[in-house]
Amino acid sequence: MHYRNLIIIPLCLAVGFLGCSKEEKKKVEAPNQEQIEKNLVPPKAQVKGQAFLAELTDLKVAITVDRTSWEITETPGLRGNIRITNISKDILDIQGVTIEYLDGAGKPIAFSSGEKVSKVSPFWKTLKPEEVAEGTLDATIPRKAVKDKSLGKIEITLVYVPIPLKRETLALSEKISP
Repeated sequence: MHYRNLIIIPLCLAVGFLGCSKEEKKKVEAPNQEQIEKNLVPPKAQVKGQAFLAELTDLKVAITVDRTSWEITETPGLRGNIRITNISKDILDIQGVTIEYLDGAGKPIAFSSGEKVSKVSPFWKTLKPEEVAEGTLDATIPRKAVKDKSLGKIEITLVYVPIPLKRETLALSEKISP
């Protein structure tokens, strides 16, 4: 009798769980979007300014497209590595790197309404003369530059503060009229 209860109780529990559970059929669909990476040509660029030598490497554009229409669905991204060398005789405190996209004629390529705009990469680093800093570049690029293949140049601006910081105080002789 005791053995019979040991068999019946688990059997009842199993039937109860199986009988009460709903069978759900989930239709699994393949993702409707695809991530594509395209290399920039050339994938490496070096430019020298008055205070810095900047080298960009492994430059790629990440594009998300709809698989059926092949339309770009999200703002494309620019990815790569950046290496900055201080070629001045001063200590330079880098605040960030801004990016502008220009067409073949040198005119800026604007972001369209609704696009995510991320053209600034913070780059908090103080560089002594001849010192090098490396980091990653992660920004958005206008959809128009990718879709129309109108990109001709990428312009980077290094925002920095020279150290020692120079200040000048001016005194103005002013009085409040009686």
